Amino acid sequence: MKKQLLRILTISSISAILWSCNQSDPIPKGSYVQGVFVLNEGNFTQNNGGVSFFARENTTADADVFSLVNGNALTGGVQGYDIAGDHGLILVDNSAAGQDKIQIVNANTFASEATITTDIENPRDVVAVTNDKAYVTCWSTLNSDYSYPVGYVAVIDLATNKVTKKISTDKGPEKMIFSKDKVFVGDYSYSDGNKLTVISTSSDAILSSITFKSAPNPIGVDVNGKLWVQAGIELFRLNTETYAIETTLKIGTDVTKTPGNFAMSSDLSTIYFVLSYSDASYVSHGATYKFSINDTQINVTTPFINRIFSGLAVDPTQGLVYAAVTPSYSQAGYAVRYRGDGTLVDSVKVGVAPTGFYFKQL
Repeated sequence: MKKQLLRILTISSISAILWSCNQSDPIPKGSYVQGVFVLNEGNFTQNNGGVSFFARENTTADADVFSLVNGNALTGGVQGYDIAGDHGLILVDNSAAGQDKIQIVNANTFASEATITTDIENPRDVVAVTNDKAYVTCWSTLNSDYSYPVGYVAVIDLATNKVTKKISTDKGPEKMIFSKDKVFVGDYSYSDGNKLTVISTSSDAILSSITFKSAPNPIGVDVNGKLWVQAGIELFRLNTETYAIETTLKIGTDVTKTPGNFAMSSDLSTIYFVLSYSDASYVSHGATYKFSINDTQINVTTPFINRIFSGLAVDPTQGLVYAAVTPSYSQAGYAVRYRGDGTLVDSVKVGVAPTGFYFKQL
């Protein structure tokens, strides 16, 4: 009798624990709970960008999930996407002045929740810093001669779906990297900006402005907590606390070749990038390379993959390298998957002009 009673009590305790776990961690409902989002810029003059989606085990994608769910298009090029809590933020850049926006959706269903248009002009990148707060880099309105004015970072409050503050940065603020309680803001290559801006996410104040010889592009924070930044054909490893440059590496010696589309491996110890150039007919050529964060020089003679891509990313779950292919700006592009040794896995047809990826996991 005592053994039976003990067994009953044990089973009851386990059931109570399991019930408690299920109650505190409910599985989100929706068609987009986990998988791969592909950001398609589209043709700028046609404003036909979109977000594609496919499950990791699939080889076919929904080409435009926003239209599929909501029945209308985003009407612009997609520049960025990130998730804050249950909210997805899509950056939409329309070719007409004053028509840019942040489209907010439910992150699991992709149903439209809100649209932010005020104080959003030429949005470039988005980073969620808490479940209800995000940063968006904006170029602002270009000058009449198409030169770049001082841009800003828009602070987004997802409780009210409004811009609560505009933090002035450098010309052409572009990519951001979020690390602990700071955001590092880089500049667009052709903006004449040359400062890496460091912002406190607790005070929304600028902590530092670090000057480079050319536009700084923050790549990511490695396994040792160091920030990697590209500027021209040089790479810099920075201390995220002191901002001191600890290492400088050259990406070859040919200044006519442009490095870009950097991505870090899932273990944060390898960096992938595309090195490209244009010929006299404006046709792009080049290859994709990789190096270890412990290398003392970068090998640009032996490609990782002997072709160029319009975007690169690494799935932190599977470790596969995702490469975006844009055949033209009038037809669908592809997401091509590679293993860490450069061997091809497969490809998935997506939208027009894919340039970025977002990996969602439970």
